Amino acid sequence: MGDRVILHSDINCCYASIEHLHHPELAGKPLAVGGDPEARHGIVLTADYIAKKYGVKTGMALWQAKQVCPDITFVSPRMDLYLRFSRMAHEIYAEYTDRQEPYGIDECWLDVTGSSSLKGDGLLIAQEISRRMKSELGITVSVGVSFNKIFAKLGSDYKKPDAITTMYKSEFKQKAWSLPVADLLYVGKSTNRKLALFGIKTIGDLARADEDVLNSHLGKMGSILWSFANGYDDSPVKLENTHSPIKSVGNSTTTPKDLVCDEDVKIVLYILAESVAARLRENGFRCRVVEISVRDNELFSFTRQKKIDHATNITGEIAAYAYQIFKENYNWSKPIRSVGVRGADLVTDNYWEQIDLFSSVEKREKQMKMDSAVDEIRRRFGFYSIQRGLMYRDRILSAVNAKEEHTVHPHGYFSG
Repeated sequence: MGDRVILHSDINCCYASIEHLHHPELAGKPLAVGGDPEARHGIVLTADYIAKKYGVKTGMALWQAKQVCPDITFVSPRMDLYLRFSRMAHEIYAEYTDRQEPYGIDECWLDVTGSSSLKGDGLLIAQEISRRMKSELGITVSVGVSFNKIFAKLGSDYKKPDAITTMYKSEFKQKAWSLPVADLLYVGKSTNRKLALFGIKTIGDLARADEDVLNSHLGKMGSILWSFANGYDDSPVKLENTHSPIKSVGNSTTTPKDLVCDEDVKIVLYILAESVAARLRENGFRCRVVEISVRDNELFSFTRQKKIDHATNITGEIAAYAYQIFKENYNWSKPIRSVGVRGADLVTDNYWEQIDLFSSVEKREKQMKMDSAVDEIRRRFGFYSIQRGLMYRDRILSAVNAKEEHTVHPHGYFSG
C-alpha cells in the first residue's frame, strides 16, 4: 500500500487578506485586524505582510503596533465575513476530496489519496487549488504536500505567502530536520525551553533524541513530539461536514446592574442565547453542548456545561438549557454581575443524527422557522425591531445587544 497524500492549505494572513479585498483603497498600505480601533484598545489578531515587515505581530497591543508602524490602519474583526470565505474555500476543497479537516477558520487538511486517478497527484491538486483560490476568491494560500498531517502543515508553513512545498517521505529529513524545533506543531514556548535544556534546537535533534528521556521530562507529549519529528504521524483526516472550523460560539456580558433574582438572570440568558443562536444560524452551525459562566459581585466565578440531546441552533432550546444549568448550580448566596452563554462541540447543518420517538419534529421545525423570521426582521430593521415579551419586564437589562460581542474559538489538533 502506497503512502497517503495529505495537503494542508493555509489562507495567507486570512483576516487581513479578506479585509484588503473589501478595502481596495488600502492596497499597498499596512493593515491589521483587531481590537477596537476607535477606542484604541485591544490586540492585533492578524496583520498583513506589509505591517509584518515593520515588526507588527499577532497578539501585539494596538498602541504597540502603531509605534512600530505609524502608518498602519486598524480594522475591527468581522468574523461572519471570514467564516463566509472559509465556507467558500471548503467548497473548493470539496471538489477534490470529502476528507477535509478544518484547523481554525483559515487552515485545513485534505486527504487526496483517493483523488489521484481523477485529479492528478498531490502537487498537481495543490497547484490547482492555489490557482482557484486566487481566481475565484481573490486570496492566496500556502499549501504543504506530504504523506501525513504533521509534515503537510510544516510544508504550508515552510514558505509564505502563495507557495507550495512538498514534504515527501523521501525528502522530509532534508527539508524539515534543519528547521527550528519550535516550528513543529505543538512545540510551544514552554516545551521549546525544556527541549533547549537538552540541546534540542532543531526538529532533527528531536528526532534523534532518546524517546525515554523525552518521556521522563515531557510525559506522554514527549513520545508524541518524537513521533511527529520522525514522520510517524498516522492520524486520519476526518470526513467533511461533521465538524465545523470553530469549536464554540460564545457571548458574555457584565450587566448594567447586579442580578438579584431568577427572572433577572433569565432575561440576560435569553439575550445571550439569542446572540449565540443567531451566530450559529448565520454561519451554518449547531451546538451539542451548552455552557454557562457566572460571576458574582465579589468576583467568584464558575463555569458549567451540559451535553444536549440534539444538536441545535434554536434560540429557545439554548436559552432553556442555559437556564436549567443555572438553576441547578446557583444558590443566590450573592448577587450576580456577569453572565456568559456558549454553544460548544459544534457541527455543521449537514450533520446527520437520529431523532428519537419522543421528540417533536414539527415543534422544532416551527421554532426554526420562527427564529429565521426574527433573523430576517432584525437584518432589515435592526436588532431592537422585534423583542421577546420577557425583555419588557426590565428595560435596563434588556438594552444589551449581545450579538455584537460574540467570541469564537478554533479547533485544536487533538479535538475529538
